[in-house]
Amino acid sequence: MAAVGGSSSPSSPAPPWPLRIVIFPCLAFGHLLPLMKLAERLASRGHRVSFVSTPGNLARLPSPAAHVDLVPLPLPLINGLPDGTESTNTVPQSKLNLLFQAFDGLAAPFAEFLADACADERRRPDWIIVDWVHHWAAAAAAEHKVPLVMFLHNATAMVKDPATVVPRYESGQGEEQFHSDQGGTSIAQRFLSVLERCALVSTRSCVEWEPDILPQVAPLLHKPVVSFGLLPPTPGGVNSEEEDATMRWLDAQPLGSVLYVALGSKAPLRVEQLHELALGLELAGTRFLWALKKPSGVADDDGELLPPGFQERTQGQGLVTMGWVPQITILGHGNVAAFLTHCGQSSILEGLVFGRPLVMLPFFGDQGPNARLMEGKKVGLQVPRDEDDRSFDRHGVASAVRAVMVDEETRSVYVANALKAQEIVADKELHERYIDDFVEQLRSHTADGSSTGA
Repeated sequence: MAAVGGSSSPSSPAPPWPLRIVIFPCLAFGHLLPLMKLAERLASRGHRVSFVSTPGNLARLPSPAAHVDLVPLPLPLINGLPDGTESTNTVPQSKLNLLFQAFDGLAAPFAEFLADACADERRRPDWIIVDWVHHWAAAAAAEHKVPLVMFLHNATAMVKDPATVVPRYESGQGEEQFHSDQGGTSIAQRFLSVLERCALVSTRSCVEWEPDILPQVAPLLHKPVVSFGLLPPTPGGVNSEEEDATMRWLDAQPLGSVLYVALGSKAPLRVEQLHELALGLELAGTRFLWALKKPSGVADDDGELLPPGFQERTQGQGLVTMGWVPQITILGHGNVAAFLTHCGQSSILEGLVFGRPLVMLPFFGDQGPNARLMEGKKVGLQVPRDEDDRSFDRHGVASAVRAVMVDEETRSVYVANALKAQEIVADKELHERYIDDFVEQLRSHTADGSSTGA
C-alpha cells in the first residue's frame, strides 16, 4: 500500500530545486500585467520571483502572490516629463522620448540591485526576464553571468505573412518606429543588444494559437523560442465595488444585445475621429456600453469628446462611462454580444475567453498584426480605414458593427469562430502545461551550462 502523508522512500528522486527569477517588464501595463501573471504562475510552483518596476506601477498592480517580491526602483526626474508619469499609459506620444530617458535612468539602480543579489548565493538569480528595450539590463546580466530571457509580447508582430495585405499607412510605420530614436538609443539598437545577449526568447503565445507563425520566429531570430502560453484572463464575478450604475444598466439590457466598446487608454484619436466613432455607434442602432477614456494628446480645449446631443439621442440605446469599469466582468456578462476593441493582445484574449466576436479598430504597434490574425481566424471584422491617413468614418463603423452584431449570416460565422477560439484561450490545462514546459526549459539550460547569450 502506498505511503500516506507525503513521505517518500529513500529511493525517491529529490524534488526539483526552486528557481530564483528576476522579471523586469518595460513601463507599459500591456507588459506589466501579463508578466505579473507569469510571475504568479511561476510562484505557484514554488519558484521565487523578484518583480522589478517603479513604485507607482507596482502600486497599481494587483497584490502579488506569495513568493513574488516587489522591487521598486524610483524613476529619475526628467525635465519636461509630467510629475507622476511612470508608464506609457499616462504619457502622451510627444513625451514618450522623455519616458525612455527616465527609463534608461534605471540602469544604475538595477545594476546595483543585481550586484547585491549576485553577491549572496542564497539570492543569486538563476534567470532574468526582460523586455527587448532593456539593453542596459542585458549588459548587467552578462556582467554577472546571469542568463537572460528576452520577452516578446507575441509572435504575430515579428513575422510578416507574404499572403497578408498590410495597409499603406502601416507598412512604413513599423520600419520607421524600429529605427526611431527613443531616449538616445534607437529601438533597433535596444532590440538587437538584448537579442544578442539572451539565451532564450519567450513569448506569450502557443502553437495552437499561432500555428503558422510561431514556428518561424526561432529561425528568424536565430535563438531558441519558448512559449509560456496565453496566460488567459481569469473570469471573475461582480463584487461590491463593481455593483455600480454601469453594471445595473447592463443587467437591465436584453440577453446578448450589447456591444462593449473599449479602446484602451492610449488610442491616438483626434476629437473628430471620436465623433465619427460615436456617430457610427448611433447609426448602427445596436445597444452599446462604451468605456471611454480621454485619448492621450487630446487637450482640454480641443472640444467635447462626444458630438453635441449624442448622449441625449442615444439615451435609450447606449451608455457612455468615463470611469473605471470591470472589463472582464462586463465581457463575461450574458447581455454582451460582441467587443469593439483596439486589438491589444490582452483585450483580444479577454474578449475571446468568453467567445465574444470582435469589431476591430487597431492603431499602432502590434495591434494591426493582431487584428489581421483575428481576421484570419474569422472571429471578427475590422472597421474600414483610409489607406493613406488611417481615418475612418461613421458609415464604416456602423457597417462593421452591424456585420458582427445584426446581420444573421455574417454574425453566425463570427460567433462560431469566436467559440472555436474560446476553446484554446480558455483551456487552463493547456496553458498550465506551457508554463511547466517553460520552467523545464529554464532548468535544462541552467543544468547543461548553455545559459549564456550569443
